[in-house]
Amino acid sequence: MRIYTRTGDQGETSIVGGRVPKSSAKVEAYGTVDEANSVIGIAMTFIPESQAEARAELENVQQMLFDCGSDLARKEGMEERRPFKVTDEAIPLLEERIDAYIAEAPELERFVLPGGSQASAFLHLARTVVRRAERRVVALAKEEKINPHVLTYLNRLSDYLFALARVMNARLGVKDVEYERSAKVFRDMKRKGD
Repeated sequence: MRIYTRTGDQGETSIVGGRVPKSSAKVEAYGTVDEANSVIGIAMTFIPESQAEARAELENVQQMLFDCGSDLARKEGMEERRPFKVTDEAIPLLEERIDAYIAEAPELERFVLPGGSQASAFLHLARTVVRRAERRVVALAKEEKINPHVLTYLNRLSDYLFALARVMNARLGVKDVEYERSAKVFRDMKRKGD
């Protein structure tokens, strides 16, 4: 199988239903989702085998990110010919895991510095790339109609990655480092379920 096609040599790429410039907001959006997926793949290599449940969750996230990219990589108005893959059913699963990780992690009052264990550091990196992907999808949504569940999923995913990064540090015996000049911004987080 040959992976190069030479069709993109002039700065355009194929999407479902046509071609677009590689500089378009659409390509920027699904390209950044792909980047986030890759960083999650790196993070997974640092999560110990003993954390099989977290690894399985992240693999599911990777599958969902491919679905997000698929929903973004299409011409507007293709829903009748090809329904969106990401639905609102994906959101409660993330929220359930976020709540569980928040309950498990040490009490949090201030912002924390990204880092700690290698697994946590890469999960924080993935979180920031997901936030950038979210911003790119917001920009795309200003130009055309998109699957709104993709945007919600990305928003929730960054929270999930933050919560998992904290839990991974705790499970691996590495203390989070608080941002020293932060105000107490997370008071009563566990009680409120935020």
